[in-house]
Order: sequence, then structure tokens, then C-alpha cells
Amino acid sequence: MISFSNVSKRYPNSYDALTKVSFTIDSGEMVFVTGHSGAGKSTLLKLIGAIERPTSGSVIVNGQNVGALKGGAIPILRRNLGLVFQDHKILFDRSVFDNVLLPLQICGFDPKEASGRVRAALDKVGLLSKEKVKPITLSGGEQQRLCIARAVVNRPSILIADEPTGNLDSDYAHEIIDMFRSFHQVGVTVLIATHDAARLGGSQDRILALDHGALTV
Repeated sequence: MISFSNVSKRYPNSYDALTKVSFTIDSGEMVFVTGHSGAGKSTLLKLIGAIERPTSGSVIVNGQNVGALKGGAIPILRRNLGLVFQDHKILFDRSVFDNVLLPLQICGFDPKEASGRVRAALDKVGLLSKEKVKPITLSGGEQQRLCIARAVVNRPSILIADEPTGNLDSDYAHEIIDMFRSFHQVGVTVLIATHDAARLGGSQDRILALDHGALTV
């Protein structure tokens, strides 16, 4: 499902974010990526989504070499990915419903089917009763739930989240992780970057630990 083979990423300022990272994540796994600030967690996730390209090595996602994809193929790749990044990119001038609807509009879904998918996603994250409100009225935890609903409305096979609990208190953080577990339980591959896997993860969870761009576990 996801395979890194000797992947390195050097940014233009000669900063090495990742160095010869290799691992494989099978379909249906739930994996935590841990490490200090600047360890390379965000870069690793961005490589999977073709937001960044590797400097060397190969990133294979669903059988495709992501680093070699041409621009027109990237949106097709991302239709199978649900992405939740730290900068939420919530549209505060649109309703909760319309925020979740946007990815389906971009993909050209039939309006009736799209509406059904949006309401199913909002119901899954507990926001169906707030579909008409503006995101500014939501709490921090609810805004994170909104981002998750938008990420899963396409029913992706892979769900990726970068520090999804970073600004939340302990109770909200565990609720968000439980939500990701519920997607994992129905077969979605889940990859979560967090600096606090010891608090949020369970003993059965697989952990990939990064230290200054190198994989230690």
C-alpha cells in the first residue's frame, strides 16, 4: 500500500528533512509516526500525498511511484487519500456542509449523491446537527472533526493526519484518535504523525520513530 525505499528529501536551503528512510505499510494498518519537532514527520506525509517530491529513493503508494507522477496524475492519486494537515484550510465564509462538499464538487459528483456523502461523513464525526453553521462557531475539537469529515467524504483507502491533536486538550485528543481508529476498523489504512504517541497510542499500535530525518524504529 505504502512503501518508502531509501527516501531522502533535501530542501533548497540544503536542509535534509529525511535521510535514506525505508519502510512498508500494508493495506489496513494503523501506524503512528513520532519524533521531535523538525524530525521529518510532516515531510514524510507530504511525500505520500505528492505535495513534496523525494530528492532520491522511491515512494510507492497504491502501486504508483509518486515521485515520478506527472502533474495531471496527482489529483487521481489524491482521490484515494484523505489528508488532514495542521493548517486546516477551513473556508470560514462557507457552512460546515459546504466545506465538506467542496472535494466532491471538484471531482464532479452528482449533487444528490454528494449531499448524501456529506451528511454521512458529518454524521460519522458527530457534526450532522451543525451542517448549516459557519466553522467560526465551532470549538477547536469540532473544527478538527470538520477537517476529518472533509478528508473522508471521498471514502479514501488511506487516511493521513499530521498532528491532528496538537492543539486539543487530553479528552478531545483521545476522541479524535478514537475516531481514526473507527475508520481503521472498517479497513482504512491510517497514518498519524504525532509527537505524543506514548499518550495517544495503544500497546498494539505500530510506531515509526524519526530522529533528525532518520528512521530509528
